Amino acid sequence: MGAQIITSPTGERLVVLPEAEYQALVEAAEDAADISAIARFERRLAAGEEEFVPSEMVDRILAGENVVRVWREHRGLTASALAEKAGIAQSYLSQIETGKREGTLQTMKKIADALKVTVDDLIPRAE
Repeated sequence: MGAQIITSPTGERLVVLPEAEYQALVEAAEDAADISAIARFERRLAAGEEEFVPSEMVDRILAGENVVRVWREHRGLTASALAEKAGIAQSYLSQIETGKREGTLQTMKKIADALKVTVDDLIPRAE
């Protein structure tokens, strides 16, 4: 490694190295972070805390379908069954699924719990 140590006017020791070596260190750190993230996911998957989402679901969500409806159908629930499990009125759930109303955070938490997902899974991401 072609590192050079210099001392700043304040006495701080600084390391100077060629850009290619710096880039190699950055890439190695990113690779280590990726490996760690994959290991965490695999542990969570094995513990049943994560699941794979079928590409059809992703395609439907990306096409603009309501996320709650997509998850409900994926779980094999009718609207009335989900509303009952979440403790909300079926008409309210219908309004959320059709986009006529936004669910409150508390309501979305109830729906998420009933679907066994996180609230984040039900909130569309801004692009």
